[in-house]
Amino acid sequence: MSKIQTKRVYEKADRNDGYRVLVDRVWPRGMSKGKLKADLWLKEAAPSSDLRKWFNHDQSKWEKFKSRYFEELDSNSERIDTLLNQTGKGRLTLLFSARDTKCNQAVALREYLLTRRKDEVG
Repeated sequence: MSKIQTKRVYEKADRNDGYRVLVDRVWPRGMSKGKLKADLWLKEAAPSSDLRKWFNHDQSKWEKFKSRYFEELDSNSERIDTLLNQTGKGRLTLLFSARDTKCNQAVALREYLLTRRKDEVG
């Protein structure tokens, strides 16, 4: 199984990142496409604008945010099929711009993908 990792967009791209996917709904501030070096911008995999605004990076809402986000992903699984397919091909790096490296949509999406991948294998 290939590795799924998360990384801030402001960290330098590395050849060990594998397939780099930006999973933010809005383009990161001050970041050019050339500097980001993303293979794909999959804004469809990001939480809805309403959910993102409700969460507002409030760590006390983290578990509820993940639950609601996972429901969104479940109801529209096509948006993550691209990512699931990529996990079988090599390392996948989910790129995000949030300052919080532990409670953000990329971390939640990674957890979701790992669970889905395990369900498909098992």
